[in-house]
Amino acid sequence: MITTELLFLMNIHKVQAVVSRKFDSLSTHGLGFNDFMILYILYQSSGSRMRRIDLAEKTGLTASGITRLLNPLEKTGLVSREANERDARVSYVVMTDTGKRIFEEAVTTAEHITKGILPPSARQTKQLQTASALLNELGGNLP
Repeated sequence: MITTELLFLMNIHKVQAVVSRKFDSLSTHGLGFNDFMILYILYQSSGSRMRRIDLAEKTGLTASGITRLLNPLEKTGLVSREANERDARVSYVVMTDTGKRIFEEAVTTAEHITKGILPPSARQTKQLQTASALLNELGGNLP
């Protein structure tokens, strides 16, 4: 048999798949769940701007993985690319005004989806705080 720890991580993976599927409703805003997370991280950052490599680290993706996710967001005008004046090897991702507006609209949908995922008994409880603390230790440390 497998350890309790491995089973726990397998269940986290399953929950992640279920959550992602439920967040497909964000498509009404032209976003997927990964897009929403990227916009959230940019929205929270200073000047809604971040180095690509830092954004990759915050999302838990590789540099090439974040580039693949950013390309459609750039094409639709939700983010733009900005070069670093001092170092041509460094580029920034900047959330556009359109990106901010779409994100702000999508937050309402995401909050509604969240209420449908988390049972009422788990909201605003010690149980949710404990689970959040564990996820933070595992690397789920979004602000």
